[in-house]
Amino acid sequence: MKTSELKELLRNEIISVLSEETADDIKGKAEAQADLNKELEKTADLMKEEDEEEPSSKDIKSSSKDSVSKIANKLQQTAKEMKSVVKKWKDAEGSEKDKLTSRLRELTKIKKELEGLL
Repeated sequence: MKTSELKELLRNEIISVLSEETADDIKGKAEAQADLNKELEKTADLMKEEDEEEPSSKDIKSSSKDSVSKIANKLQQTAKEMKSVVKKWKDAEGSEKDKLTSRLRELTKIKKELEGLL
């Protein structure tokens, strides 16, 4: 068999394999993509919630001027958030689990700073 014939045969085989995708295959992929988009939206919402709840370093620095009860209250809030993140972390998989792990590390640093202020 000549090289040109082999190339033509391979070309035709590739074209036939690629054109075998049915409408059901395409619909299934579209549904899977829609599911992935929903999960991304959930992740984005979770990230927004975490950003809103996180005390900033400015809050922590100003808390050194606050009373002991306020610092203790912030420590309780941080511990409560850590517990909720751990619950989410147990159910999470993949990249979401990695994000929650980094969030727990941040919360641990904040907790240690607050404990140091007490």
